[in-house]
Amino acid sequence: MAKWHKTNFRGVRFYEHLSRKRGIQKDRYFTIRYQRAGERKEEGLGWASDGWTAQKAALELAKLKEAHTKGEGPTRLKERREVRREKSKKEEAGKLSFKQYFTETYYPISKISKKFETYRKENAHFRIYIEPVIGDISLQGIYPLHLERIKKNMIDANKAPRTIQYVFATIRQVWNMAKRDGLVGKESPTKSVKLPKISNARLRFLSHEEADILLEDLKTKSTQLHDITLLSLHCGLRAGETFNLTRGDVDIEHETLTLRDTKSGRTRHVFMTGEVKVMLSSLERDSHDAFVFQDRKGKGIEKISNAFPNAIKELGFNDGISDRRQKVVFHTLRHTFASWLVESGEDIYTIKNLLGHSTITVTERYSHLKQDALRNAIKNLEKSITKARKSKVIDIEKHRK
Repeated sequence: MAKWHKTNFRGVRFYEHLSRKRGIQKDRYFTIRYQRAGERKEEGLGWASDGWTAQKAALELAKLKEAHTKGEGPTRLKERREVRREKSKKEEAGKLSFKQYFTETYYPISKISKKFETYRKENAHFRIYIEPVIGDISLQGIYPLHLERIKKNMIDANKAPRTIQYVFATIRQVWNMAKRDGLVGKESPTKSVKLPKISNARLRFLSHEEADILLEDLKTKSTQLHDITLLSLHCGLRAGETFNLTRGDVDIEHETLTLRDTKSGRTRHVFMTGEVKVMLSSLERDSHDAFVFQDRKGKGIEKISNAFPNAIKELGFNDGISDRRQKVVFHTLRHTFASWLVESGEDIYTIKNLLGHSTITVTERYSHLKQDALRNAIKNLEKSITKARKSKVIDIEKHRK
């Protein structure tokens, strides 16, 4: 058992190593002793061979006592060592490059927590736009200036504002995870970069004739793709909402569909047209949880078949059109659904609820289609004014003072 020896400094003592020496003396191990909350505490400092002396130990004890008295900083060696370890950890983490963190931490987590198409796009954003500029820069060394370079590169490459937004969203999400992990303390540098304004609202919608032509063409290529297209055209479903639809979500009797995990995060119910009801009734019955539309392996569909854009190309719907907002894509079907509702005289709030928009602002993009109705309303007002004048002659003199 070690024999303890007092020193000339109160609260400092040591014991000697049985064989190891430092100079002519045996090596000494120093500790400090103090009171905390009515209890005696003792913490080891180290050996004389590591540079510790009784005087140095006393200074360390004095620092801890001062911190306890002032209520500032660690009051125990264990706490101080933990602070130093955390500081060292952050300093090392600060040297971690954006590429290292993305490939070793962020992307593996993204692959198990996000949909395939989402993490695939994030990886593409990183490889094509992000890595060439900030991949080798440490997280701590990334500033808005670096992100301005990414933005400029994308603008020079004629990338759409929405694509730039998506790339910066990827950077922001990586940064926020790194901040959560304690690797960075400052706010994301994306907040200091002004991005191009987005004006990508779809302007094009199909006429009833174009819709019929498209459906007939798809029927010859893929019955399932025809059915998916019909569902979006007649019920306004997004592609993802169609893919997530299960047998249990289809209520033929009440002619309703239940859409879960929608873009707005809320469940909503939509109603079938007669054609949709016939189409869904004709599909083979399966288990309650089975997807209505499946791939060849019987699993859920991840994306729209290439047969759709190929059909659009063959039909010439996008010939001579350079503005991407005017081009027909799958989302045009949902836009067409809303536009047909406006043309049929439905009010904007009804359309908002049918589309599942979280705010009326998004739905108001269709209000320009009501111009003819508004113009007719003014003409009707004008007719009523004229009619009133004819039915009663106004005695102006009677009202003169």
